[in-house]
Amino acid sequence: MDGTCPFVEDSFSRFSSQSNIYGLCAAGGRDLLAATLKGKVICFKYQDLRQKIRPVAKEVQFTYIPVDAEIVSIDAFHKSPPKRGLVVGITFIKDSGDKASHFLNIYCDYEPGSEYNLDSIAQSCLNLELQFTPFQLYHAEVQCGGGIETVFLLSGHDQRIHLYKENASLHQFEEQPVESLFPELQDLPSNVLWMDVVSVPGSSRRITAFGCQSGCVGVALVDQERHEVLQSWRVQQDGPISTVLLFTLREQNQTGPGSGEPPFNLLVTSTMEMAVVYRDVLSRGLCSQALLPDSELHDSVLCALVTDLDFDGEPEVLLGTYGQELLCYKFLLPEERGRGLEEPGGRFELVWRRSFQSPLLSINYVDLTCDGLCELAVISLKGLHVLQHSLTHTADVFLQRLRQRVALLQEEERKGGEEKTEEEGEGRERRKEEIRKERRRRRRRRRERRRETVSRVGGLTDVTGEESVRPVSVRFQAAD
Repeated sequence: MDGTCPFVEDSFSRFSSQSNIYGLCAAGGRDLLAATLKGKVICFKYQDLRQKIRPVAKEVQFTYIPVDAEIVSIDAFHKSPPKRGLVVGITFIKDSGDKASHFLNIYCDYEPGSEYNLDSIAQSCLNLELQFTPFQLYHAEVQCGGGIETVFLLSGHDQRIHLYKENASLHQFEEQPVESLFPELQDLPSNVLWMDVVSVPGSSRRITAFGCQSGCVGVALVDQERHEVLQSWRVQQDGPISTVLLFTLREQNQTGPGSGEPPFNLLVTSTMEMAVVYRDVLSRGLCSQALLPDSELHDSVLCALVTDLDFDGEPEVLLGTYGQELLCYKFLLPEERGRGLEEPGGRFELVWRRSFQSPLLSINYVDLTCDGLCELAVISLKGLHVLQHSLTHTADVFLQRLRQRVALLQEEERKGGEEKTEEEGEGRERRKEEIRKERRRRRRRRRERRRETVSRVGGLTDVTGEESVRPVSVRFQAAD
């Protein structure tokens, strides 16, 4: 580990009260929503102020959230085409003294022109009272009625997952049985603390993963068209599961078995154990694991993220810990490749770490400035940190890639020149051969003309090839 973090902190927004592991989400392309326990929702963005891009954090006044409410989780998504609009979901607890009430508010504006206006959306609320304590609010795309639709999934302390789907005719969201679209999320062994859903490219299948309060981790492969669970795996770990994330590795795709689809890996973080990656879950289930070294040395791992941070096309694993450390791991292949299916090669190594002043609760990677470089948003107990890529490091990477591209173009140009030279040489040879053939044809024609001339003079044959009369030889004898 060289210990060099490629990020520098650009801004910090202090919260009036702390957030939690479910308190951060992206709202559209350039906005972040951060929820605090005291009922406040902060919108963070970059704006052009006085010809400079400056960070702005302002509170959004979402309706029907009491001042004494405690926000548990927040999530947002854009509706799947052809529908339009931004949808925001917020769960909270309202303490009424002797009894606590739980609610899910879903915000969506159907007025044309206001579908993406956050201030307008915050005033259009559907208030749903819950009969359970909410945990993670998550959105997922499903194949429904021949199209794609995005729904809310909400886990609760009742050991169930609740599904909320939009009723387009009524312009509102309604709870529906989860088994109708997610049969893999019924009959759960414990309260689900985190879930992740990924569609398998080029097919109608999806992979669903969940981590429970009891330490149980589950993975299921589902046929979305038939709503049928094709395969499922479960494993028991010690302590509550804080995060499960599905992802693929490019190097693994190149060296793995040719199954026709990318091998999916599962990152699992626990509040009591070392973080682990289960390799190629569709082929090996939850049997082949790779440990993330030193991930257990900084108290509980509370949040995680898998994304490409160094622009090499290969994702890195980020872990945020209660011990105030941000850890970055990278998958490295061994020198000997192709170990086979039973013993997958490669390992995860800690490449850099960064310390903060308070425990880390949630992380996200979003292009807030719309400059092509994503920012790393980190929520700690004290507020929101926004980290940007070091321009020096990014410039070095850019120049390196530019040199590689120039070298590649030069190599292509050199090969093209060689091919052109070869083609020119072949063309010259063809022209020489044509000249030689033409000379041979001319010589043949000259010889034929000479033979014809001799034949006419000698009376052997005429031009048409018919017999000619041989002239009579006359001898003159001298007189005596």
